[in-house]
Amino acid sequence: MAVVECLIGRGFYGIIYGVFLLLIFTKIDVISTVVCYCNVCQDLNNNFTCDLKPGSSCFAAVEVIDGVEEYTYGCLPPEEGTIMQCRGNLSPHKEPKGIACCNNSSFCNQGLVPIPVQATTTPSGVGNRSLFEDNVTQIALLVSVTLCLMLLIITIAFIYLRYRRKENRRGRYLDAEDECTTYLPPGESLKELIEQSQSSGSGSGLPLLVQRTIAKQIHLSHSIGKGRYGEVWKGRWRGENVAVKIFFTTEEASWFRETELYQTVLLRHENILGFIAADIKGTGGWTQLFLITDYHENGSLYDYLKAHVLDAEAMLHLAHSASCGLSHLHTEIFGTKGKPAIAHRDIKSKNILVKKNGTCCIADLGLAVRFLSETNEVDIAPNTRQGTKRYMAPEVLDETLSRYHFDAFKQADMYAFGLVIWEIARRCVSGGIVEDYQVPYYDCVGTDPSFEEMRKVVCIDRRRPEIPNRWASDDFLRSVARIMQECWNQNPVARLTALRVKKSLAKLQETLETSIKI
Repeated sequence: MAVVECLIGRGFYGIIYGVFLLLIFTKIDVISTVVCYCNVCQDLNNNFTCDLKPGSSCFAAVEVIDGVEEYTYGCLPPEEGTIMQCRGNLSPHKEPKGIACCNNSSFCNQGLVPIPVQATTTPSGVGNRSLFEDNVTQIALLVSVTLCLMLLIITIAFIYLRYRRKENRRGRYLDAEDECTTYLPPGESLKELIEQSQSSGSGSGLPLLVQRTIAKQIHLSHSIGKGRYGEVWKGRWRGENVAVKIFFTTEEASWFRETELYQTVLLRHENILGFIAADIKGTGGWTQLFLITDYHENGSLYDYLKAHVLDAEAMLHLAHSASCGLSHLHTEIFGTKGKPAIAHRDIKSKNILVKKNGTCCIADLGLAVRFLSETNEVDIAPNTRQGTKRYMAPEVLDETLSRYHFDAFKQADMYAFGLVIWEIARRCVSGGIVEDYQVPYYDCVGTDPSFEEMRKVVCIDRRRPEIPNRWASDDFLRSVARIMQECWNQNPVARLTALRVKKSLAKLQETLETSIKI
């Protein structure tokens, strides 16, 4: 960097110096080749001419003597006060006199017509204005060229330094070489590498070099979802499916935050979306922020519920597995390499994925916050994104949530999770009856409710999703309804914890399994 800046500085001064020399030599060359018409020269063998030296001017003078105008032509050297005389500042005189000067071409003074003036000073003539205008033009040209060069060099230096800072910031995510396949043995599969990483307990995905290798070898097939942060694509790597979350360049903070959280020690869990790799891919014209995770063909819980009708077993399977993932996030694990407690802050059915075996895993940690127990601080993401308004807890909507108490974020998660359980339970058939899938508060607000609309419904009117009457006649739906109602309690402190919900749903599962065996 120092060498580049030094070269930029030397180049700048070199260019300015060259411009000065060019103007000076050009001017000297022009002046040294100009001759003036002269009718008062002592040596008439010079064909009535005199050479115009640097700093001199050709002049034409007139003086009225006894009513007759007498003209004089010649060269006016600098020592005779060329500048003052040619500006009309003649010495005091009684007879009308006039003088005009020029130096822009040979014999230019033959065409000058000085005006005799009866005064102590002579006004400027046409030739005077020409000389003055030439000087002003040259000075203006020099200043303009210098300023333009300075602005150009400053702009180039600023763009270069900014580009270098950006590259340094992303340097640890970019490959040092184009050929990086040697870091990954050809015989190993993605699944084996993930299992090795999971068994190590780190939960931080694959080794960094392997992450970069995979990112370069992934083939994107088609888009499977879009959101405010970017787009999700299905990809293939050595015959295996992966999901590639491509962030908008404006959402770099979300990409960096989610990557950072997925690499948290001991975060890996069967009910949390499996992290594989993170990478930045791009050329000079575009940049792509990649987050590569496990691929689940069933898609989100939102999509799954719209297409599937559930029985009691499937309902409890989905709800319990999702509560396991949330409980793992909320729980702090102490130890030499422990795991901090994490609150999701954007729990909703679209951020929960359904696996092949009918269980759920929680995704999208871009808004998550961590609790740093060593300093008793809440680590909040620096980005400006907010959660989904439809799933916001009352204390978030009325802006009474304390951002300095981590439990407040977990309680807000539990409110949203209660709404997710309601979505799942609606699709459970009992007595041959099942409701169509609907999002929470579908009967109260539109498809894209405003912050004020949700605040009125949830905080002022204190409304909650409607519980169908048929649930009362089904033991499992009745129990699940009681759990969800305790989750979305108006008072945050009265809400169930994720661990309590997990244990309650596990007990219901055991009861169901026992009844099936009998």
